[in-house]
Amino acid sequence: MDTFQHLAQGFVVAFKPLNLGVAFAGSFIGTIVGLLPGLGPINGVAILLPIAFALKLPPETALILLAAVYLGCEFGGRISSILLNIPGDAGALMTAIDGYPMARKGLAGVALSISAWSSFVGSVVAVVGLALFAPLLAQWALAFGPAEYFVLMIFAVCCLAGMVGDRPVKTLLACLIGLFLSTVGIDAGTGVYRYTFGDVHLADGVQFIVVVIGLFSVSEILLMLELSHAGQSVIKATGRNLFNMKELAATWWGTARSSLLGFGVGVLPGAGATIASAIAYMVEKNLNDTEGTFGKGDIRGVAAPEAANNASAIGSFVPMLTLGVPGSGTTAVMVGALTLYNITPGPLLFQQQPEIVWGLIASLFIAAVMLLVMNIPLVGFFAKMLHLPQWILVPGIVAISFVGVYAVHATTFDLVLMTALGVFAFVLRKLGFPMAPLILGFVLGDMMEQNLRRALAITDGKLGILFESPITWILWTLSVLVLFAPLAMRRLRARAR
Repeated sequence: MDTFQHLAQGFVVAFKPLNLGVAFAGSFIGTIVGLLPGLGPINGVAILLPIAFALKLPPETALILLAAVYLGCEFGGRISSILLNIPGDAGALMTAIDGYPMARKGLAGVALSISAWSSFVGSVVAVVGLALFAPLLAQWALAFGPAEYFVLMIFAVCCLAGMVGDRPVKTLLACLIGLFLSTVGIDAGTGVYRYTFGDVHLADGVQFIVVVIGLFSVSEILLMLELSHAGQSVIKATGRNLFNMKELAATWWGTARSSLLGFGVGVLPGAGATIASAIAYMVEKNLNDTEGTFGKGDIRGVAAPEAANNASAIGSFVPMLTLGVPGSGTTAVMVGALTLYNITPGPLLFQQQPEIVWGLIASLFIAAVMLLVMNIPLVGFFAKMLHLPQWILVPGIVAISFVGVYAVHATTFDLVLMTALGVFAFVLRKLGFPMAPLILGFVLGDMMEQNLRRALAITDGKLGILFESPITWILWTLSVLVLFAPLAMRRLRARAR
């Protein structure tokens, strides 16, 4: 009962005109920032933080603004994924796998609207989970040590098996290329330079934005130019702008499953929306891809990762609010915002300053509603981007991509590296290599290495720590099931026929 009373007080805070206006502005700005490849939620929140402080906004209002920007970025990231095959951030990577083929089939509006709806459902499920179970889930998150995180990464990599299809060798090679790219730079443990070839620009490693823009944006531009030169229509004209009831019914259970899964993964500090959306996509693919439609424009492959990455984003607030531990890079910036106001996030925050916590939770729900109302009417506007002639669209993508990459370090080396990776990716795509396993290998590689090192450091190099806790055993079991269950199911179906 106390929870509902506190939540009612939170809505009183959230419905103040200033907070409503801030939530709307944050949602809109977040959508635009998320739409632009390279910026992402961390940059969006970091840019708004000093502005909020300079405007002398109350702490709860500032936090509502930053949270709305965060949620808006998660909504906006899907737009460029679906329309241009360029993920706005890492969490939107899986959305492009089926979203872009849908756009090429003339269903960009349907893909955008179903992704907005599933994002909304994921957000609402996560807000309810945050309100009801935050303290309990925080204890669960504490049970994850380096060994558990490493096995979780193993589980995520095993989920890549769902992408294999009829190209197991190429999928494995793509994943290994991604893992290799993640090792470039100074070894954080020993200080040794790895694969930098004496170039100081590679000392910090290859930036995620350089890799994702190169692999997706530059290679896509080259494919567009190739198709245009061949006289083919690159993308068909769009049809409907909204999903119908049949499509809603087809995605409903997958959206619900992915929302719960995404929230559970988001609660784990550092796991993030990328892992959540990847696992959700693989789960749906393994459960439902009986006709081999995933990867070719299946609407279920759009709804599942979008629900998961939005639920994960809100789930990352659980460790931040209850333990003072950032659940993601973006919530780490928010912890910095709280410290600017002399507020210490942690177990006592719920008792000492409930107006901030419950006002934020209520505002997350209001922001999700605002984003749905804001995004659905704009579907037709966004989809019209596909009507742009090639002589406008291609230079526009090039300009956005180059600005996004240059903004990271303001160095031309990143532009050269991005172009080289783009040409490399173009060759790989022509040879039939999938790009998603490569990116996931790159994202997971660094986290796997760091957590394995920490786990082995705790036990003085003994591998037994990877098999000690019940959580690791559960994750190992799930990994084995993910690897072999699809094969067993295919054989069972073959026998049934």
